Amino acid sequence: MTVNDIKGKTIGLASSGGLDSCTIARWLVEQDVKVLSISADIGQPDEKNIDDIKTRMLAAGAYDAILVDLKEELAEVAVTMLTASARYEGGYWNTTGIARYVTTRGLLEEMKKHDIDVLAHGATGRGNDQVRFHLAAAMLDPKVSVYAPWRDDACLEQFGGRKEMIAYCQAREIPITATQDKPYSTDANLLGLTHEAGKLEYLDVAADEIDPGMGVFPKDAPDKDELFTVRIEKGRPVEINGQSVDALQALLTANEIGGRNGVGIGIHTVENRFVGIKSRGVYESPGLSLLGECYELLLQQILDRRARKLYDSLSCALSEQIYQGYYYDLASQMMRGSLQPVADLLTGTVSVKLYKGNVTFALSKGVTHSLYSEETASMEAIGDFDHRDSEGFLQVLGVGSRANHTAGQIEMSLLKGLI
Repeated sequence: MTVNDIKGKTIGLASSGGLDSCTIARWLVEQDVKVLSISADIGQPDEKNIDDIKTRMLAAGAYDAILVDLKEELAEVAVTMLTASARYEGGYWNTTGIARYVTTRGLLEEMKKHDIDVLAHGATGRGNDQVRFHLAAAMLDPKVSVYAPWRDDACLEQFGGRKEMIAYCQAREIPITATQDKPYSTDANLLGLTHEAGKLEYLDVAADEIDPGMGVFPKDAPDKDELFTVRIEKGRPVEINGQSVDALQALLTANEIGGRNGVGIGIHTVENRFVGIKSRGVYESPGLSLLGECYELLLQQILDRRARKLYDSLSCALSEQIYQGYYYDLASQMMRGSLQPVADLLTGTVSVKLYKGNVTFALSKGVTHSLYSEETASMEAIGDFDHRDSEGFLQVLGVGSRANHTAGQIEMSLLKGLI
């Protein structure tokens, strides 16, 4: 789809209020496109006043600017991610990825109210967000078309990069906050910050070169540890440090406590983008990182070895689904359904100590479905596990081991000097 396909039409623009959004809005208006700006309030910590987004988008030429509060919806899907430990390639908590689904759904609902069937977004042609917006929109409302200016020759010919966009907006007196010397790009929501591009593309730049927005680096955290206690019931955090919380309050509280102790701040990753290139990012996700450690401590008590193996495979698979744009498809539904029995068993209270970015176990109690038994695990002569019962067990296992040798399936170099 090109701008010629939408001239004279009204489109819904997914607007962050940043440089790209302001540039695209004004450029589309100048191309005879009527722009409705729709922005998601997803708890962006870098926006001091969320209403400033509306002000900037109206100044950019949108005929109206709508702000949709989606913080609670984002917090709810975050609980699903916590239950699944859904970290892409083991490090990234999918903070931006999962927010795109919540945002797209919220935007489509607003567009339906205004009888708009074209969604425009400012994601680039080499990133993951274009996939998430496109696939989520197609799954939720196939009648909606998606227009991406950064894949349109007309837009690309006019704007080669940030320099041209900043000059364009300044010439039209659009109140942008971007400057030419900003060293990297940041995407923000209540789950975390993702920093990338600019100087962060160079691997001789350390992760602590970012300016953290959700806390402090571990080295700058207090020299005294802090106790953090969370009560989880059926996979949901319901109480933190003795105070009742819902999903949103749990994340905001964990963000504050984790952030000030350097938890989940400055996470460096070189990851595989869905489009096939490597990407370097530096992430902040204090609340998810802190709560995720507490969920993991519960999982260790509850899952047996077979359930753990399946859980880990589902966790990896769901994290990829989120990252790659498929969170709403059948496979993701099946994965979330498969993890529901785990969520049903995740009940207990966990306390951890936080110290300069480290999270260490303090205690757990009230873990209703724990498989751990102090008596069974003890090396002392207590409990109902009789050491002598292992004799028959090992004899049975030994049958297969001896058969491996007889069949010549043991590495021969290991047998030198023995035969």
